[in-house]
Amino acid sequence: MKRLFDLAIAVPASLLLALPMAVVAAAVWLDSGRPVLFGQERAGLGGRPFKILKFRSMVVDAERLGPQRTASGDPRITRVGRVLRRTSLDELPQLINVLRGDMSLVGPRPDLPTQATDYTPAEWAARCSVRPGITGLAQALYRSHATTQQRLQADLDYVRRHSVRRDLYIIGLTARQLFRASGN
Repeated sequence: MKRLFDLAIAVPASLLLALPMAVVAAAVWLDSGRPVLFGQERAGLGGRPFKILKFRSMVVDAERLGPQRTASGDPRITRVGRVLRRTSLDELPQLINVLRGDMSLVGPRPDLPTQATDYTPAEWAARCSVRPGITGLAQALYRSHATTQQRLQADLDYVRRHSVRRDLYIIGLTARQLFRASGN
């Protein structure tokens, strides 16, 4: 049922957002060249690795130039990248991940495989028992301002009590967050 829900939204959303995504791709290319997409290995369903797609918001080879996590004012973030991150437009290519079956619209945000050490084995197994999402309960409640503990608790709460009805609620909360000026 959840997969059908994902496809019922992701297919038309991909078609409706094709032109805006082309505009974003052109803006990234004009601002900082190619590639316009950034791919990174993340842990998916069952801990299986997959490549998450995003519009590139940082300079090329940013991973080699600084820490794994970004902070406010990170000099590696491009001019267009700041706008993409603030509006979450950098996440749009993840609709492709949903269509491929790597991700869901709603679920815990996918972690890097190395982040498994941040969890107990039981927490990691629970987190990886559902497909990761473009948005999740932690993002809907806190946007990018969750503490590690708040994020973990929200992710585990979602895993224990997920449903299509709850996904619709989380999508609504996420939309509300996007229209606030909270930024990434």
